[in-house]
Amino acid sequence: MDQAKIREMEKAIVRDYSNTAGIVVMKDGKLVYENYFSGCTQASRIHVFSVTKSIVSVLFGIALDKGLLDSIDRKVLDFYPDYTVKKGEKTIQSITIRDILTMTAPYKFRFNPYVRYFTSPDWVKFSLDTLGGKQHTGEFRYAPIIGPDILSGILVKATGMSVLYFARSNLFEPLGINVGDNIIFQNKDEQMAFYKATDISGWVADPKGINTAGWGLTLSPVDMAKIGQMLLGGGIWDGKRIVSESWIAESTSEHSRWKKFDIPYGYLWWLNRGGDGFAAMGDGGNIIWVNTKKNLVAAITCLFVPNAKDRTEFIKKYIEPAFE
Repeated sequence: MDQAKIREMEKAIVRDYSNTAGIVVMKDGKLVYENYFSGCTQASRIHVFSVTKSIVSVLFGIALDKGLLDSIDRKVLDFYPDYTVKKGEKTIQSITIRDILTMTAPYKFRFNPYVRYFTSPDWVKFSLDTLGGKQHTGEFRYAPIIGPDILSGILVKATGMSVLYFARSNLFEPLGINVGDNIIFQNKDEQMAFYKATDISGWVADPKGINTAGWGLTLSPVDMAKIGQMLLGGGIWDGKRIVSESWIAESTSEHSRWKKFDIPYGYLWWLNRGGDGFAAMGDGGNIIWVNTKKNLVAAITCLFVPNAKDRTEFIKKYIEPAFE
């Protein structure tokens, strides 16, 4: 550790990244840095927004490892046999799990209909209703909130249990991560308060109790660092296999690319541009950063602010040099 560079990093947090809640760094499998900001502590739990997606990717790997799911090339509608396809709809019938994992599934909407989604009694069905349309399958289209819930519905059907319970049993508890119960909003005010809260542990679910796949999970930076370190360690934690090494390799390899920003994408994981690892990223600056070449994991939780500064630049400029 370079103490001078650490001090420089902490000055930069106060100056330029003031919504930072907590930072944990692991190097060569050991915890080398843990610190909290903005009045947060080790007990704080932060809504990590789209980091949730990457956790869901891990859960799909576990479901495949356990034989609860046979292939990600299965058609989405195989899991929704009672879903009525609208007359003239053809695209939706060929869309697979892989298409949603790689953000290459088409959607009918031009702008995300968030109000209709949040006020819908069934977020999975709402997402299915928006799936398909006239665009081509195979073209990258990032779906931040509406769409990924289809994956939650598939996990429930494949495992026979809630996403939260499956995650607790097979990921969270083996890693010593405590996640509270389902969080179901009664109104918009409760949802807005949740975005700002630092003391709520759990996973958002829709009115039917289906956990969200694109957002909604609360974690600490220690929790996120454990997940990153487990993946960096080939799927092993404390001598126990959590997920197969083959799934980690596959899910963190490039399968699509957001051409607008030239960012490669795996299965709900962003790939580092330098080819040295992968990251889970959520609004506000929340991130799990895994650098496979430096054997380093950095986890940052952040209080939500719009248009937050890019934490990948912060990690490359301050964290990685401080923990060479």
